[in-house]
Amino acid sequence: MKLKWALLSLVLTIVTVLTGCEPLMVLDPKGPMAERQANDIMISIGIMSVIVVIVFAILVFVLIKYRASNQDPDYEPPHIEGNKWVELICVGIPVIIVAYFSFVSVQSNYIVEATPKGYEDQEPLVVYASSSNWKWHFSYPEEDIETVNYLYIPTDRALEFRLYSYGPITSFWVPQLGGQKYAMSDMVTTLHLAADEPGEYMGRNANFSGKGFAENAFNVTAMSQADFDDWVKEVKETAEPLTKEKFDELLKPGHLGQMTFTGTHLAFSLPPEHNHKPSEAAEDCETDTVKENVQNHVEHKE
Repeated sequence: MKLKWALLSLVLTIVTVLTGCEPLMVLDPKGPMAERQANDIMISIGIMSVIVVIVFAILVFVLIKYRASNQDPDYEPPHIEGNKWVELICVGIPVIIVAYFSFVSVQSNYIVEATPKGYEDQEPLVVYASSSNWKWHFSYPEEDIETVNYLYIPTDRALEFRLYSYGPITSFWVPQLGGQKYAMSDMVTTLHLAADEPGEYMGRNANFSGKGFAENAFNVTAMSQADFDDWVKEVKETAEPLTKEKFDELLKPGHLGQMTFTGTHLAFSLPPEHNHKPSEAAEDCETDTVKENVQNHVEHKE
């Protein structure tokens, strides 16, 4: 009786706790990439749930039908060398499941590594996202502004993040917009995202990078293109310019709040030369953009 009440109390406690939880961010997508990955997760959960139910149903059936009390006392099981149908089912079904999961995974990888569907004919917003201990620097070369520990993005527009690190390997992750990707010190990786609706989203470093890892997070605000343009205009009118001395100070290990600057560190600290790009044309486009931004920055200062 005590065991029964203990199990009942445990179930009620779990149900009570779960009712107060917000939906998992990875299952609450706000962009096409995150939606694709959320669908893959739900497909995996669904298939695995069916497998678990079937296996337990077979287990219960076998335990009941072939229990010792259900047989004659002098029953002797027949000698069986094997059953090809049982062996075919036991081997064939897992092979089919693994093959299906492999197909879905490969297909999804190609989709999330490309420009979001529906945005192919649109010029993406390029943002250089670089990490240092323990903060994030976001450079907008086209807008010629830079932010620290927060990110403003327009909705309904392709986003192209160039990721690299000024310290240990980190991982850029905004769960409601898409999957994570590594940022490394010797190469630039590219992450394609898009936001379908305005809102406040959480982003963070998903790779352990030292004692300040727990607070290595940033805020993401998605807004309309008009609101984004107004924000860019306001930054250029009110923010202070980013100098090399100030940027070197920002790179020192520690935690900072949100900061905003005109100009970007790309003018005096270019990303790594090695680029992990989906195509040579995209790499050439990126290089030209950075060089053009540097030239414009120098001319502006002169």
